[in-house]
Amino acid sequence: MTSRFTELVIDCHDPQALAAFWCQVLDFTVLDSSEDKVEIGSWEPTAEAVRAGQMAPTMMFIRVPERKTAKNRLHLDVSPIDTGTEAEVARLLGLGATRVDVGQGPARSWTVMADPEGNEFDVVRSLAPAGHTAPAP
Repeated sequence: MTSRFTELVIDCHDPQALAAFWCQVLDFTVLDSSEDKVEIGSWEPTAEAVRAGQMAPTMMFIRVPERKTAKNRLHLDVSPIDTGTEAEVARLLGLGATRVDVGQGPARSWTVMADPEGNEFDVVRSLAPAGHTAPAP
């Protein structure tokens, strides 16, 4: 017997706005939406595909009344695929992300950021082919 990692659920104040932010960050699309929840993903999951093998999980944003109050115990790492890390950081700042300090110190190879509701995530190494990076916006 086994299970599959199928959704990453994020409690938030505004599911539609946060889902729209993450769709722009990850090039995901909205798979399902209601007033209190939005599911986004890079593919349309089916039970058959999930049973066949581990696939990328979807992200689910669920409305909750309380706001985030402490550092995340779990966070996402994102890797730019067609640009350098600093250019991606600049793009994400333009989408509404912010740089944050969670005690990471000055010597690091990643940038700690927060989405519009304060959920921390890291921009890590670029996966762009050498010489194929787009300039910063």
